[in-house]
Amino acid sequence: MATHFDLVDLKLFVNIAETNSLTRGAERSHISAPAASLRIKHLEDGLGTKLLYRTSQGVTLTPPGQAFSHHARMVLLQLRQLDAELQEYAQGVKGHLRIFANTTAITEFLPTVLGSYLASHPDVNVDLKEQLSHDIVRAVSDGSTDIGLVAGNVRTEGLQVLPYRQDRLVLATSPHHPLAERSEVKFEETADYDYVGLTEASAIHAFLSKAAADLNRSLKMRVQVGNFEAACRMIEANVGIGILPESAARRHAQSMAIRIILLSDEWAIRNLQICVRSLDLLPAFARDLIDLLLQSPPESTR
Repeated sequence: MATHFDLVDLKLFVNIAETNSLTRGAERSHISAPAASLRIKHLEDGLGTKLLYRTSQGVTLTPPGQAFSHHARMVLLQLRQLDAELQEYAQGVKGHLRIFANTTAITEFLPTVLGSYLASHPDVNVDLKEQLSHDIVRAVSDGSTDIGLVAGNVRTEGLQVLPYRQDRLVLATSPHHPLAERSEVKFEETADYDYVGLTEASAIHAFLSKAAADLNRSLKMRVQVGNFEAACRMIEANVGIGILPESAARRHAQSMAIRIILLSDEWAIRNLQICVRSLDLLPAFARDLIDLLLQSPPESTR
């Protein structure tokens, strides 16, 4: 027989799990500790399994408790999203779409596609955020975002994944830089030179910082800027070198004096993928965007 869950119990259990304390969880839920304890006991009795280990130091989750906490969070998150979307319906908006993507997808591929999509879907709002690929996968998995665009070798078990684009990172220098005449270079060879990079909040900055840390090195950031165009202008002025998507580098090389040098590192060539929890469970307006992404031709960057 199916178990019927009370939303008060779900919220209470999540609060207990987050605080590792029945007392503090009860306080967050604005009920007394004895009442909270009784609710958890009734919940465990109904499920036929223990959800909490009780110790003098507090409580921890049993394996069933961990599963219950995960699904309770998802249910509460979906209810908040439902409430937000219904508010938008009341205001005339018919849909809300959340997208997490890496730096390259946001700057190079999404603007044109989103322009077309929003023009044909005037009753849909889009919330677009830049994130690291592993954070995107986690957000899609836990329902924090609807669509993720990720790059590189990230674990996507349990998600539906669609191949999207291939993204190559390249080195850009001024014509006067010592590396300017090279056709190819290893990332490690660049670490002794001054760099022009994006801000620390950008996904590509975090990706390159990790690549340097893997070599027990750190990048010498001379200047940090907010976008690829500003980075290329600084590179052109020989302030430093920079690593950026080939599409962006070649586009700006048409109007700026910069040299483009291939990186020989395996991670420089990255496959971009679209990931969702389930295409079938997405609303039609979200599937429309995915169809548009898959139909859009690659930018001419060669």
